[in-house]
Amino acid sequence: MSVKYIVAIDGPAGAGKSTIARMLAKKLRYVYIDSGAMYRAVTWKAMKSGYDLNDPVKLVSLARNTMLEFKKYKNKITLFADGKAVGREIRTTEVTANICHLADNGGVRKVMVKRQQQTAQGGGIVMEGRDIGTKVFPRAEFKFFLDASVDERARRRYREYQERGVKVNLSDIRRDIMTRDRKDKTRAVSPLRQAADAVVIDSSRLTPRQVVDAMLKVIRK
Repeated sequence: MSVKYIVAIDGPAGAGKSTIARMLAKKLRYVYIDSGAMYRAVTWKAMKSGYDLNDPVKLVSLARNTMLEFKKYKNKITLFADGKAVGREIRTTEVTANICHLADNGGVRKVMVKRQQQTAQGGGIVMEGRDIGTKVFPRAEFKFFLDASVDERARRRYREYQERGVKVNLSDIRRDIMTRDRKDKTRAVSPLRQAADAVVIDSSRLTPRQVVDAMLKVIRK
């Protein structure tokens, strides 16, 4: 494809956004950006540095002074925080439990949205998150809202933790997802919602390849 578009993928936790966005970007030969990883990285840094997570002003300053870059590393696009490649460190249950302090902070989101918009200059981007099609790229050429049932999302997240060797309880994950859904949908700043012009895909009974194929049909049409 000669024209480089911006593809925005939103949806709740565990809907498969990261997997789908990564596969779609590879098919299109675009750059994949995980917006949630940016919030996770700053949350991880705050916890590691002993920041008071209940101090919104200090968290904005931390976000503003944290260098975040997506670069190719070991044959895949990886997030670097202050020059360090961050992967498993930002995917722990502790970081997940505390990311709300950053995600619900209007000042932090303002900093992050600006950085996310900067990464998309020139197009050729597949970005996923909670507010990509509504706040970050409201004029994106293609928007998708990826959803799945709570039970299916819990099972997927459970398998992810198992593959990483993390011991967790499925019922706890299901409860955490429901709590996260409620917080994401009711937060005052950039709540999770479907963009009016987004194509909705329920991935509960679909394989990742089937979801990607459905998206490609829309884009190539």
